[in-house]
Amino acid sequence: MTDTIYTLFEQTVAMHKNETAIIENNRTMTFEELSDLVDIIAESFPKGVKSIGIVMSHRAEMIASILGALKCGAMYVPAEPAFPTGRIHYMMKEANVDFILTEKAYMNKLEGFELHLTDCEICGVKTPASGRTTIQDPMKPAYVLYTSGTTGHPKGVCVTNQNVCHYIRAFANEFHPAVGDVMLQYSVCSFDIFVEEVFASLLNGAALAIPAEEDKKNVNTLMAFVKKHHVTIISGFPYLLAEMNHLRTIPASLRLLISGGDVLRGVYIEHLLDQVEVYNTYGPSETTVCASYYRCNGGTILADGTYPIGTPVKGTAIHILDQDGNELPAGETGEICIYGNGVSLGYIGEHDEENKAFVTLQNGSLMYRSGDLGYLLPSGDIAFLHRKDTQIMIYGKRVEVSEVESHLYQCRDVQQAIVRAFTDENGLSYMTAYIVPSVDDVKVSAIRKELAENLTPFMIPEFIVKMQNIPLNTNGKPDTAKLPIVMKEGNF
Repeated sequence: MTDTIYTLFEQTVAMHKNETAIIENNRTMTFEELSDLVDIIAESFPKGVKSIGIVMSHRAEMIASILGALKCGAMYVPAEPAFPTGRIHYMMKEANVDFILTEKAYMNKLEGFELHLTDCEICGVKTPASGRTTIQDPMKPAYVLYTSGTTGHPKGVCVTNQNVCHYIRAFANEFHPAVGDVMLQYSVCSFDIFVEEVFASLLNGAALAIPAEEDKKNVNTLMAFVKKHHVTIISGFPYLLAEMNHLRTIPASLRLLISGGDVLRGVYIEHLLDQVEVYNTYGPSETTVCASYYRCNGGTILADGTYPIGTPVKGTAIHILDQDGNELPAGETGEICIYGNGVSLGYIGEHDEENKAFVTLQNGSLMYRSGDLGYLLPSGDIAFLHRKDTQIMIYGKRVEVSEVESHLYQCRDVQQAIVRAFTDENGLSYMTAYIVPSVDDVKVSAIRKELAENLTPFMIPEFIVKMQNIPLNTNGKPDTAKLPIVMKEGNF
């Protein structure tokens, strides 16, 4: 049987056509109704389409558009409408999208691209289309997600249908989502938690609950949405769980909280553990969402205050290797290397150096060298330490410090610049930029405005320090030890 995202969706629709698939504040949609909407959208695409941009508000039409792209054998390239215009254009051009599915409100940000307007072109259509489906190929790309890149540009991770189908089964093996479960759709579309929210729910028969922007104002309004719509599963960054941890109670409908995207500290969930099942997860976008799971209830907090990242998910193997590729014994620090069905095709575009992280083994399978350091615990669980390069996590999102530095150099009034990452009192990363200005009256506001043209808000350094010169060591490299440190207090 052909194993693709869309064929799994077809099977789910056949089994659960009258069950709820999408929940919004003012409407619900069954699997059959969602399938009809997918047909209508897909039928509007030209034949032979290969790559479709998605720049849409989060709603049923967005989910149907993604499934419509997959139905036609195309890959989708998502971007949040709020992303900087320059960043969206770079992504869509590099991915060579045939057109962009969007809405009237975002047309001005997408000049120069062929656009299909989902709030106009499907209006008034009452009956599903003929259901044209391209022959499905498991090894075809399903999507490209853009992450921060060391080249000064974002890099697109290309993930196949087979990769996603593997993860859907791994998720089901551990968490058993089913009809009656409701997954919260909270993540931005460009992060792999979104992939987990959408596909691991719908393709296992669970519903997807999509909050409006006003529902996401703060943790209280979000929990009101969760309570109203009987959400049972939330997958999100550890900072969301930390906010929930301060609440007196959480909605009784919740049965599972999944933390991913950054380290999970014991203090983030200490009051949640007796109310709900909590998991810590780990996995780069390059290996299709999560590569390992750890159940925190009854678990162990490490000496640094964090939880382990657990053991490999079904269909995945993880080994700790030294720089020569030799497996290390328990307790010794090395690079976390990931094997199995989740390892993606790599990066599209000009990222030859970074693609060396994908290693072809003698049996033809791929291994991904994560660039993360960790060690094996006596229990068999893995402990995550930190990145081995300049890549950091800010608010659960991956940032290459060198990319930020590259854009800072391009600012009009900046002569020299370096960016360094530090950690606050709670061990969370933040960036400080050190600049030598080319004019005396340089304005921080002007620099931030220029950076915002190509960097998302979390990628802009929190602090900008004016320097007369950048101190160098004897090797001619910036001497970090001589840079002033702007200290930051913790939030939790």
